[in-house]
Amino acid sequence: MRIVITGATGNVGTALLRRLSDEPDIEVIGIARRTPRPDAGPPYQGVRWHALDLGDPACLKPLTELLAGVDAVVHLAWRIQPSHRRARLRRTNLGGTRHLLTAMLDAGIRKLVYASSVAAYSPGPKDRRVDESWPTTGVGSSGYSVDKAAVEALLDRYEREHPELLVTRLRKALVFQRDAGSEITRYFIGRLAPTSLLRTGRLPVIPRHRQLRGQVLHADDAAEAYLLALRSDLVGPFNLATEPVLDGPLLAEELGAMPVPTPMVALRLAVRAAWRARIVPTEPGWLDLTASAPIVDCSRARDELGWRPRHDARQTVHELLMGIATGAGTATAKLRPSRRAVHTGS
Repeated sequence: MRIVITGATGNVGTALLRRLSDEPDIEVIGIARRTPRPDAGPPYQGVRWHALDLGDPACLKPLTELLAGVDAVVHLAWRIQPSHRRARLRRTNLGGTRHLLTAMLDAGIRKLVYASSVAAYSPGPKDRRVDESWPTTGVGSSGYSVDKAAVEALLDRYEREHPELLVTRLRKALVFQRDAGSEITRYFIGRLAPTSLLRTGRLPVIPRHRQLRGQVLHADDAAEAYLLALRSDLVGPFNLATEPVLDGPLLAEELGAMPVPTPMVALRLAVRAAWRARIVPTEPGWLDLTASAPIVDCSRARDELGWRPRHDARQTVHELLMGIATGAGTATAKLRPSRRAVHTGS
């Protein structure tokens, strides 16, 4: 099987390359705006790399040629920064997906496994689970959610107009691993945050609010789902998340912190002010998304794909926090470790 992976140097892409290195019958072609160095080592070695910017219309011809003879495409390419430049994000997220679909049709490629997200869902309940039939119109105040919902609508249209397309949508919770620690810091926390406090495994306080409940997923478990989807003829959406559902009290217990009841209005004001002042890179919509995204039921992935996550939510978050504390990363531009990691030998 010959597959193309877009965004193959990122968080999920790196985990997927690790998983596919154990599958000798799969040949991988990696696409990224910035490809790994020749000496990057595993899991990037043995991959045929091509540097392409999917958001650039000029990519269509080389992308179509690259897809010739491919069995399937895994579409991971996505941008969430710079959050102050929405047009740049949509150029990659929407324009890049549209270019990929056009190239696939021109090359006669039928199978696509797309990295969707629970963020595509409309606001939903926190006290019960929703399945894949929940509406995917997004959370309007979150740019990330709006783009994920827009791509879902784009895929709906392409599937109606091109019934030969076989599209599998993996609607994942937030995906974490230790090697994403430095990236998460750059994208969400900012360089001014005292992340070294996480080395002790303790934080002073954690905000608590009944709406702040959500799910996560380990990158290696996400990679397993992608492999299962590639080897399956199943199409449509699949929710992916691990247990337990995370909230303020559970995180506080895990980190030895004090859960402090905090009004959502106060949290929104603080996040918005810090974002506008460019103290933190996280747009305020991420808080709204956390408060609005429904808790999902993953029964379809379990029953039809045969997917079982091996990492629970506590383990996944703990691993990420240690990655943040040590500035962990890999030998790619996207997951590059922080200078702190170099100095500490992490």
